Amino acid sequence: MIEIARADQINEIAEIWLTSNIHGQDFIPAEYWNRHFKSVKEMLPAAEIYIYIDNNKIEGFIGIMDEKYIAGLFVLPTRQSHGIGRQLIEECQKRYPFLELDAYSKNSRAVHFYLKNGFQIISEKINDETNELEYRMVWKKE
Repeated sequence: MIEIARADQINEIAEIWLTSNIHGQDFIPAEYWNRHFKSVKEMLPAAEIYIYIDNNKIEGFIGIMDEKYIAGLFVLPTRQSHGIGRQLIEECQKRYPFLELDAYSKNSRAVHFYLKNGFQIISEKINDETNELEYRMVWKKE
């Protein structure tokens, strides 16, 4: 089930952010994610966050900023490849006519996921903090 996150769920959502980044983007040292954990946790309430819940447990979420930018889509590593990310992205594609995001090129699983869900790569740049190549990807409602 997908619903809008409540303020009292931010800690659980932030933990999913940390776990998923350490697991899914292992080309960036875990220390980087740990160092940014507090600031991300503080920024989460500024996003429109949709959560996927099963058995009263949050298993994934997607955060939208400025009604178009996907600040992140994260699913617990143990629940990946079960359609949770697809359901979250489809929920946002119903709600918004245009979506954009940045994805690390080395995170081929994420890049493939977004391409499979109708996104296109429109540009690339080097991330100033991580020195990793990122793709800017967009999706438009037809």
